[in-house]
Amino acid sequence: MRILTWHVHAAWSTAFVNGGHEYLVPVLPDRGPYGRGRPRTYPWPASAREVTPEQLRDEHVDVAVLQRPEEEALARAWLGRPVPLVFVEHNTPRGDVPNTRHPMADRDDVTIVHVTHFNDLFWDCGGTRTTVIEHGVPTPTARWTGELARLAVVSNEPVRRGRVTGTDLLPRFAAVAPVDIFGIGVSGLRLANVTPHEDPPQPQMHAALAQRRVYLHLTRWTSLGLSLIEAMLMGCPVVVLDTTEASRAVGPGAGVLATNVAELIEGARYYLTDEQAAAAAGAAASAYASARYGLDRFLADWDRLLGSVVGAAATTGPPVTSVTAPTPVTSVTTPTPVTSVTTPTPVTSVTTSTPVAAEITPSATAETTAGTEETTRVATGARTAAVGKPAVVGKPAATSVAPSGTGVAP
Repeated sequence: MRILTWHVHAAWSTAFVNGGHEYLVPVLPDRGPYGRGRPRTYPWPASAREVTPEQLRDEHVDVAVLQRPEEEALARAWLGRPVPLVFVEHNTPRGDVPNTRHPMADRDDVTIVHVTHFNDLFWDCGGTRTTVIEHGVPTPTARWTGELARLAVVSNEPVRRGRVTGTDLLPRFAAVAPVDIFGIGVSGLRLANVTPHEDPPQPQMHAALAQRRVYLHLTRWTSLGLSLIEAMLMGCPVVVLDTTEASRAVGPGAGVLATNVAELIEGARYYLTDEQAAAAAGAAASAYASARYGLDRFLADWDRLLGSVVGAAATTGPPVTSVTAPTPVTSVTTPTPVTSVTTPTPVTSVTTSTPVAAEITPSATAETTAGTEETTRVATGARTAAVGKPAVVGKPAATSVAPSGTGVAP
């Protein structure tokens, strides 16, 4: 099928455009936020091609995959017609959590796709259909070697975002070992023993991460950093602040997972001094991430959802956002009788037309093949160098991980 989608989050989109479809990516002359086109630092297939708003008018589009509310109006204006809609919610809610209303709440002409179960739980989407499609990540070619006794962080705009990204925690780790931070907007960071690496190409960044002994994930409030999954896929041992979806993402024995920052620091110190333990944790991280966040599962989940949404639209027609009802007839003027002429029988009643109610045609419920979700989780405390072992998170490693698709709520 042919899918309209914007380049917003390059890492997520890189996985998404690897499906077996054609992807139309809007591009504007200034390559601003609503017309970035293809990324320049991520490898995308030829099936993802740039299109201008003018070109979109003549393109057949099966579905629009939105990632920001304002893209809906752009899609309608640039296409000149309505198409089926799917909205991907990448972010955790802000403001009055857990009462934050989603901008697409209480609609029956769109399906909201959350990238984590945490987000699905905390966003108030009202009556809008929702589903969860967990991340899928292409496996990086780089493999962990860890020869550099340094700590690695990937973070976008850590200066502006501050406490959200855990930037305030970096000095405590930099006191233990040098920290290398990679990402967009890191060049303005001025912290002792912290070296910024501004927006390197993805393959170059992966190669650099693989050389560092430990990967740090210190974000307080995020859906789930894709760089964390990439690091685990490469075999990096991880030290992770246990917030939002982290406890689901970090597998057994993969590293240290805690809300106690002192435990995280001790865990980092442990792996810095015991390379064999770091290698073992990295191997566990890689096995778990490969099973849960594989690209094939991600693309299969999306194929099922998009097929359902497009199939429903083909059956019911494109979504109708409003219908103008005709003004009902409420009265008819009876002609005044003429005395010299036979008076017509007065009209005593008139049947008024029934007003046409505004109608929205709902899309059919999308179905995904859902594996049985774990309902029981064994909690363990994070164990660090204080007891001579890296953290053990959850129960013993499983040989397989259930698919993430949870179906669409009625």
